[in-house]
Amino acid sequence: MTTTTLKTVIFLGSARNITPPWGGDSRLGDRVIKWVKSVMESRKEPLGADTISHDIRIIDPIEVFGPNGALSYSGGELSKPTFFMDQSELPAAAKELQQAIKEADCYLVVSPEYNHTIPPALSSVMGHFGGSNYKCKPSGIITYSPGIFGGMRAAMIIQIMLHELGCLPVSKLCGIGNVSEVLNADGTPIDPNNRMLNQLPDLLQQLEWMAVAMANQRKLT
Repeated sequence: MTTTTLKTVIFLGSARNITPPWGGDSRLGDRVIKWVKSVMESRKEPLGADTISHDIRIIDPIEVFGPNGALSYSGGELSKPTFFMDQSELPAAAKELQQAIKEADCYLVVSPEYNHTIPPALSSVMGHFGGSNYKCKPSGIITYSPGIFGGMRAAMIIQIMLHELGCLPVSKLCGIGNVSEVLNADGTPIDPNNRMLNQLPDLLQQLEWMAVAMANQRKLT
């Protein structure tokens, strides 16, 4: 059995970096991304005659829009999308980020919901790059919230955005509600048997199947 390593880019949806007056995490999603990263790094799943693993790249809007970040020249307001720029004028860090997105086999989005819709940081990061970088690849959606709904309202809108970018979302969703009751600050599960955690392996199984199938087809065309 051979090992197929998928290049998997994970987009973080939140750029929040402030503790609310009522307390809690400065960014609840840090718990979720740590859990997702741990699951992905340890994953070795059979698929046909292969074993699937992941080479992960996490794209964090706090970093890419921060000082000297890959998209700091444009900002979260998306003043200079890469597809409106001459490639010779594109900063080296932005070119490298664009190449990583273009070379990916699949994508994951880990996002909260802001005002019941897509956080602006997520739409800005992904929107800096044209659909030709994402097309003919699958994506998966993981949402979260401090309350019971797990970000599902945003997930419905994120699906549409991913469709339009050309990275088709798989049907399985992963929504983690009441995050601080499910995951510790370091991303480890408070109760490893919590049934909410079973959503991610099911999503990844679909994502991997589609990633391999679409990669095979891209090679033929």
